[in-house]
Amino acid sequence: MINGFWGTKIGMTQVFSDDHKVVPVTVIDLARWFVTQIKTVEKDGYSAVQLGCVKKRYESSEFSSDWMQEPHKYFSVRKEVRLQKNLEKDFSVGSAVNIDDIIAKGDNVDVIGTTIGRGFQGGVKRHGFKGGRASHGDKLGRKNGSLGYMRSQGRVIKNKRMPGHMGVDRCMIKNLEIVQIEPQGRIVLVKGSVPGKSGSLVYLRKCGDNK
Repeated sequence: MINGFWGTKIGMTQVFSDDHKVVPVTVIDLARWFVTQIKTVEKDGYSAVQLGCVKKRYESSEFSSDWMQEPHKYFSVRKEVRLQKNLEKDFSVGSAVNIDDIIAKGDNVDVIGTTIGRGFQGGVKRHGFKGGRASHGDKLGRKNGSLGYMRSQGRVIKNKRMPGHMGVDRCMIKNLEIVQIEPQGRIVLVKGSVPGKSGSLVYLRKCGDNK
């Protein structure tokens, strides 16, 4: 079976654990994902399964082979998940991936997503600089300060932390626990926060799998 799958981040909430403690969780929606293509080593050079997320306007309709003639019309996004060899026969085009075959309550997963974009930010917010003193006479404020000993030569040291674009970076949070699974609604509750804003795509991968 596959060791990872794609989903949509709904948001954060909190639930009570078995020992009656409040646990912050992120709700991830795994519904409306269907197998749209199967790739094999003989034909494509590698083994993978392509998953497509059906648009909300067609979520009440049954999967049809005609959808593959116009995939951009019926699927909002399509993503690939690598497979181990000789596992292509376990999938068929149009079938939905069973969550229970991949993960279970208590498993640990790595969640990969794209961080929220913050636009152009200064060094204080982007890198956590302290800034100047908040006392009388200070003129530094939230400026960067010195740019290095090469500034007199018209050069700046490479990788110098300076103001610039913040966010929209691919980020991974490792070893997050699966707190709860709702098979009927195809919803997974992951302990803690994950990268991305509500409605963004995230990839969940079982710990120990680097594919």
